[in-house]
Amino acid sequence: MDDLLIVGAGPAGAVAAAVAARAGARVRMVDRAAFPRDKLCGDTINPGTLALLRRLNLAGPVEPRSLRIDGMVVTGEGGVSIEGRYPAGLHGLALTRRDLDWTLIQEAVKAGAIFECGVVVRAPVVTERRGGFPLVDGVTVGAAGSAHRLRARVTIAADGRRSALAFGLGLARHPGRPKRWAIGAYFGDAGGEGSLGEMHIRRGRYIGVAPVAGGATNVCLVQPIDAGGLRDPEAVLRRELAADPLLRDRFAGGRLVGPPVVLGPLAVDAVDRAVDGLLLAGDAAGFIDPMTGDGLRFAVSGGELAAAAALEALEHGWPGVHARLALARRREFAAKWRFNRALRALVASPAALRLAAAGAGFAPGLVRALVARAGDCDLADVARRTAAAKPC
Repeated sequence: MDDLLIVGAGPAGAVAAAVAARAGARVRMVDRAAFPRDKLCGDTINPGTLALLRRLNLAGPVEPRSLRIDGMVVTGEGGVSIEGRYPAGLHGLALTRRDLDWTLIQEAVKAGAIFECGVVVRAPVVTERRGGFPLVDGVTVGAAGSAHRLRARVTIAADGRRSALAFGLGLARHPGRPKRWAIGAYFGDAGGEGSLGEMHIRRGRYIGVAPVAGGATNVCLVQPIDAGGLRDPEAVLRRELAADPLLRDRFAGGRLVGPPVVLGPLAVDAVDRAVDGLLLAGDAAGFIDPMTGDGLRFAVSGGELAAAAALEALEHGWPGVHARLALARRREFAAKWRFNRALRALVASPAALRLAAAGAGFAPGLVRALVARAGDCDLADVARRTAAAKPC
């Protein structure tokens, strides 16, 4: 039996595996995909997330493979365009999820974790303890007729927005609203390797654009999409780009590097209920599209918090573990959740969007402050000052 079984090898799972394995736990991480694999994402690591990776000694292999991102260009309707650079020399990175995820997995393995790909997790294994309280002590894997169990003292569900474990136990659900989908694609010959990410906020939708290594450009459209649009995502993406006055010329002859990828519905609500033996991390713990591009911050920090909770449960048992993890997550994420909700409400309101666009034209400093907030530059600045204060 393993000490810790982690289902899902994205950033949350890999960070949790690395942290726990370094602490001496016997860790096994499984994923249904074969790695390296492509994954729809904005492909940017903001300054705060980069600081987290550095503190966890996970940034070293990542930084040489990445492009430097110095800030964001934010545009609105009516031609408003503001360039917001990260303050005081802080910067982020642009790196495809294919490269980032594989790099973090390798770091987890280097720390001592066992990694197995191509493992399909079907359901949690739940036993009933004295008093009728359930306990997860592993998972069922494999196809029908050849299924078997992987047992562990603690299981972390880091298996994404459609988590077989979280949904299987009723710990997560897709809310009725909002129902947004993402369409992402890489374009060649569309701007090269610049040092700024882009966020184009339009009525009811937004389009993120980011350079990645090799000269390609990541384009991600997030908006409500009907069933017809899901059947032809390339047509939806090209139509939105062609209709946008700031993007149409740039992408008119854009060459797609592979077919577009669709992801959705994006929102996942975590249910306020806990089951001993199981912890949630990453998108399985709750997700709503972070239009500020900080989804990786939630994943990296959430993976670290889940690992700390797992180590506590292994050493002291389960009393209070879930409550303390929930409190730690609120302290870490509550302000950013509120910030993201406010921005999504802005996009959904035509009147508010027009007012914000007018205000941005008169007060560009406000947009620059928002870029710094979206980039978690406060975390990066604290990390830098802490490092500078350490004795040589």
